[in-house]
This record gives sequence, structure tokens and C-alpha cells, in this order.
Amino acid sequence: MSNDRISQLFQIVDAKDADAFASFLAENAVFRYGSQPAVQGKEAIRGYVSAFFGSVDALRHQVIDTWERDDSMVCQGVVTYTKGDGSDVSVPFTNIFRFEGDLIRDYLVYVDPSPLAQ
Repeated sequence: MSNDRISQLFQIVDAKDADAFASFLAENAVFRYGSQPAVQGKEAIRGYVSAFFGSVDALRHQVIDTWERDDSMVCQGVVTYTKGDGSDVSVPFTNIFRFEGDLIRDYLVYVDPSPLAQ
């Protein structure tokens, strides 16, 4: 998957569009956010992500660097969440993507979401 396509994915995430997000996933995809249990299957992931999008007022990703190898990509950056009270919380993240053709088979998000609960 190209860097342009990954940039488009982050724009969709920042727009909180769960349906468009799911269009990037393989049917048998696996998604894991932080230390939460993994979610498997495109529709289950769409539902999980939709619920997460509803838990924050907004989010913005700034990708700082990417690394590619064979069918994998790693993105490192900072995500800023706008909480329900209007305050912003910024935390570093690393995403690992594994691809099945042009679709994401594994979407692993390494982030500490605990500041969202504070």
C-alpha cells in the first residue's frame, strides 16, 4: 500500500468515517487498539471503530515517519484526541500494518489511551 493511500486512511480516521475505514480492510482483518483485545472481521472492526469514534469529539493524526518492508508498513507519529469536555490530549502512536494485496489484513495500534480517561 502506498504512502498516499495510508495518508488517505488517516484522513478517513480523522473524519471519524467508520464505513470508509472498513473499505480499507480485508474480510478476515484483525484490529487491535492499545492493550484491548483484538477484533477480527471487517464488520466487527467497523462496529468497534464506530463506537470508538463516538467516544471522542475529534482526532488528528500527524504521521512523523513510515517504514515499509514486503507486505508490511510501520507508521509512527502523534495523535491528538479532543475529549468530550473540549480538552485535547496528544499521545505518541505506532501502527503496524500487514497487507493482503491492497487491503489491510492486520491493523495493530500501539498507543497508551489512558490519558483519555483522565
